[in-house]
Amino acid sequence: NYCEKESLEFTRSRPNKKNDNAYIEQKNWTHVRKTVGYLRYDTDQELILINSLYEKELRLYKNFFSPVMKLKEKERVGGRVKRKYDTPKTPYQRLLGSGQISDEKKKELEAIYRSLNPAELKRKVEEKTHRLYQLYEQKKRTTEANSSKKQRPRSVTNYMIQPPAIGLRVK
Repeated sequence: NYCEKESLEFTRSRPNKKNDNAYIEQKNWTHVRKTVGYLRYDTDQELILINSLYEKELRLYKNFFSPVMKLKEKERVGGRVKRKYDTPKTPYQRLLGSGQISDEKKKELEAIYRSLNPAELKRKVEEKTHRLYQLYEQKKRTTEANSSKKQRPRSVTNYMIQPPAIGLRVK
């Protein structure tokens, strides 16, 4: 089994929900929807902007400056579930404390961390999301303008006026 060979934990979806994986989708709100919303982005310009946002500013901001609370344990007490969480830490802090990376990689990450300005990253994220929304609105206006032209019915008078018959004598 691949997962056993690679020492990976294999997780399944929730029962009777074959097309969703709660372990993956739990971050859809914080990493996707909260940033770009629920609008339909389907043009090349929008794709380029979203990819740029995810590859650059948003990735750096989320990994270096956005703390996450990890669930340590859940305990059922009567009819309630009592949850205990670890101290909130950024993914960067968790990685440094894990002992899973080499000293060389730690130094490389620390250099990246020192070079970043969280306020500047946040401003760039907001600029790009604003630009993304502008592209969406522009596309929406163009689509509405084109569709209204196509759907505009011809004047009723065009159908009522009969052209004179050609080639026949009128008495």
